[in-house]
Amino acid sequence: MAVLGVSAAEEKVYRYFLRNPNTPVEEIHAELNLDTESVPDCVDRLLDLGMLRIIGGCRMIPTDPDTAVARLTDQRLGALHSELQRVTGCRQVADSLRTEQSSRTTASCDVEQLTDLAEMRNRIDDLCFFAREEVLSVEPYEELQPESIEYARRLDLRCLRRGIRLHMIVLRAALDHPPTAAYLRELAGLGARIRVVDETTERILAYDRNVAVVPVDPAETSRGALIAHESGLVSSIVALFWRIWEQAEELPARDEESADEALIAATLQEVLVAMCSGDKDEAAARSIGVSVRTFRRKVAAVMKHLGADNRAQAALLARERGWI
Repeated sequence: MAVLGVSAAEEKVYRYFLRNPNTPVEEIHAELNLDTESVPDCVDRLLDLGMLRIIGGCRMIPTDPDTAVARLTDQRLGALHSELQRVTGCRQVADSLRTEQSSRTTASCDVEQLTDLAEMRNRIDDLCFFAREEVLSVEPYEELQPESIEYARRLDLRCLRRGIRLHMIVLRAALDHPPTAAYLRELAGLGARIRVVDETTERILAYDRNVAVVPVDPAETSRGALIAHESGLVSSIVALFWRIWEQAEELPARDEESADEALIAATLQEVLVAMCSGDKDEAAARSIGVSVRTFRRKVAAVMKHLGADNRAQAALLARERGWI
């Protein structure tokens, strides 16, 4: 009962009275192995909380548990509400602290550079926590490791529970990785808007169109990230996001994926033959009647199916298995 403001000793005394009403107070300490000095304090506290009552001037009886717990809950909620009002009232402190900043200090914070991974994650945690309307992201990963999924999932679900709009752009190849695809579909099922692109090198995070995060070097994210607060720069990054969004396609339904996988399986040999013909991708794509983009996606699926790192290895593995 500690969560309701009742100590362990006070709870023991109350439970004893529930089992043994009308017991003289002076006999309780021996039964419960409590100090003789502590029992009267516990009884006084329980009387104050309304968990014990004195009847007839001398009889001590316990209050009904439902009534006692309801009263304690109301008292505790009242105290928490008062505490919450005091805490939320502290938000104005930030305004007074901000006035202490010089204009030079404020200007220097328009763009921050972070190089430590732990620090970057902490800042992203903070940005997610303080987001109020929307989070935009472009993340060109083909698959996520379990720990990365768990980290991202925690932040994304927290945003969705708070009613924040999530707009995400990912590579279509990410749907070929079952754990990553399951994570994305879970988010989509909870209201996230997700679109896919065949290719992109952009990495973007934007929060409420006020703050944007981009890598120092998109090709080598370990070099760190830039956090932009300057309105003009953030607006340009957000505009870039929406240009990519307009060119992206909606996350395909599961049955559309199944049909696509069946098509790849049915034309596996045809794709292998075209891939190994020595022709350029444009000619190979025309030979099987698909676009260059679709042909390359099929080749990538074939390589993944064979476990090959490149086309030459895929051709070798296919010949070894007698597929071509």
